Amino acid sequence: MDVRALRYFVEVVRQQSFTRAAEQLYVTQPTISKMLRQLEDELGCTLLIREGRKLHLTDTGQAVYQRGLTILQEFKQLEAEISDINDLKTGELRLGIPPMVGMQIAGSISAFRQRYPGVELKISEFGGLTVQQAVLSGTLDIAMTALPVAEDLPLNALPLMSHPLCVLVPKTREWLRRTHIPLAELAGHPILIYNEEFSLNRQLMRAFQASGFTPQIAVRSGQWDFLAAMVQAGMGVAILPEPICQRLDKSHLLWLPLESELVWQLGLIWREGSYLSKSAQAWIACCRQFWPGQTPTLSV
Repeated sequence: MDVRALRYFVEVVRQQSFTRAAEQLYVTQPTISKMLRQLEDELGCTLLIREGRKLHLTDTGQAVYQRGLTILQEFKQLEAEISDINDLKTGELRLGIPPMVGMQIAGSISAFRQRYPGVELKISEFGGLTVQQAVLSGTLDIAMTALPVAEDLPLNALPLMSHPLCVLVPKTREWLRRTHIPLAELAGHPILIYNEEFSLNRQLMRAFQASGFTPQIAVRSGQWDFLAAMVQAGMGVAILPEPICQRLDKSHLLWLPLESELVWQLGLIWREGSYLSKSAQAWIACCRQFWPGQTPTLSV
């Protein structure tokens, strides 16, 4: 059913005149007559009976008129909602972030909320590999994660920032004499590392393998503060991004630069070739402004 034909029909009934309805709708009277004939043909019934200058609704016409009022009101509401979404006055953004990334994007989230207060942010915290799968399945619109992602995944990536990695150790005399730690040296220490669902875990395991050793994994955890507590308790050493180390207790812990090509690079990922909502597009634009030094979008 053509919504225009329904709108013309309702207006004719309201005005009790084809001429006045045409004036209200800014169309010609023949246009309205043609659309109403098409509506009657489609429904297979007569809607209006003319008696002189008067118009009378048939029983079917009365039903179509009453339902038409509701349908047109709903359609008007739909148009308003679509307009609000397009203008980002409303909507939602399903954003995924690994737990240790939250502190890095607090500022951009605040900027986004100030700019688009009507858009609801639904944030899910998972490890990097988990958020990748959630983006691929459509559970999340977009996510921030450690880069790079696997080349065979149909994901677009937008690098935003990068930070060096550090080796977190107890603040003891042994370590205070050091200025940095080569990756290969970690072969002789118990390693406290993130769970397998974290992208950083995968990158470190590959780096260990490339250096020719299998690490002594003492503890796996998804919480950086727990890993730090285990380091302080003498359970081993951990490899953490520098921004996270900066939040730790300097009186008991020490972090030394990791001598390696590894860096903690963060960026946005979204599914390649899929529809990207207005709110997701706005989030990308906001991140570009918040981190203006990022490289162009990559297809991976």
